[in-house]
Amino acid sequence: MNRIVLGCGNFGGIGSAPAFFGQGENEQEAFAIMDSAWQRGIRAFDTADAYGGGRSETWIGRWLAERGRRPALTTKVFHSVVGDPRDRGLSRERILRQIDGSLERLGVGRVDTYLIHEPDPVTPIAETVGALGELVEAGKVAAIGASNVDRDWLEEAGPSISVVQNSYSLLDRESEDVLAFCAERGIRFQAFGPLAGGWLTGKYRRDRPPPPGSRMTQRPEGYRQFERAEVYEGLERLTERGDLPTLAFAWLLSNPDVAAVVTGPRRPEHLDPVFAALELELSPDDRDELASLFP
Repeated sequence: MNRIVLGCGNFGGIGSAPAFFGQGENEQEAFAIMDSAWQRGIRAFDTADAYGGGRSETWIGRWLAERGRRPALTTKVFHSVVGDPRDRGLSRERILRQIDGSLERLGVGRVDTYLIHEPDPVTPIAETVGALGELVEAGKVAAIGASNVDRDWLEEAGPSISVVQNSYSLLDRESEDVLAFCAERGIRFQAFGPLAGGWLTGKYRRDRPPPPGSRMTQRPEGYRQFERAEVYEGLERLTERGDLPTLAFAWLLSNPDVAAVVTGPRRPEHLDPVFAALELELSPDDRDELASLFP
């Protein structure tokens, strides 16, 4: 199951946002999700040092110890683990410091992939990539990569970047130039946000308020652009073709340039459409037709 990555961004919080530290899934719920993912064959977990203020990494570490499992682990660096706006970025000193906290919380000696969570406008890219390379040489990291980056960043970063993780879905195709770049350079492209913050589940309807507790009631800023008539029309037409989340996952998984999809289920049953999508083969024409619903 190397094309599905379990996203653990809601363990103990909602991503890296300090306002939501302590919310999201509790430890028991996180364990249930990890148990289900492992039982269904998922062998890669994705987290970040700041997810839930360190809770995500800590709970993954406890799960690893208690279950005796060892999935491939990806974690990220940029945001503050304690919510301090002054403690962020990708300077050499900070990267070398932050990896030790991640390894301690995860209870491992090395992570399989270490990503920058987003570009740092202050620190030179060469300094950041150099520090990541030091971690590889020290044996603390097996591979390095980047998230939320564009083609220019990747070109400057150079050939040491082996994984890119960007938002990509039927509703968010801004990363298609990055996807093409990764295909050209042999970089693994992992798509996160496959359901576009829940928009591709059908939970948001025209002229209806968003459901309580949904992303549009908590952190709507990145999704306001979907509140348009043509998006609602596309969703209605997609519903006529089948189960929305299954089709959304299948559209990504049918693209050979997408190495993996990162999915963050809030409950174990949310994995069902992912596995249904693995059984659904879409032709290039099918993919084009689905994409055309959201011009």
